[in-house]
Amino acid sequence: MPRTRLSICQRKQRFASEEDAVRAALAASIELRPYACDRCGQFHLTSRLKGKRRLVRPERGKHGP
Repeated sequence: MPRTRLSICQRKQRFASEEDAVRAALAASIELRPYACDRCGQFHLTSRLKGKRRLVRPERGKHGP
């Protein structure tokens, strides 16, 4: 897997834990997913889908009884 470019890492917000990154992704107005950065060892958010495992999506209305 290619490394995160240093210039990209330096511009992005960093989250100390995946939980913090997930919380920020859920609060965003667009679909984002957290990933562990191989440069800084913290977590960033991305909207890219290519080669990624999952998105964190805000829950829409639940259907059920």
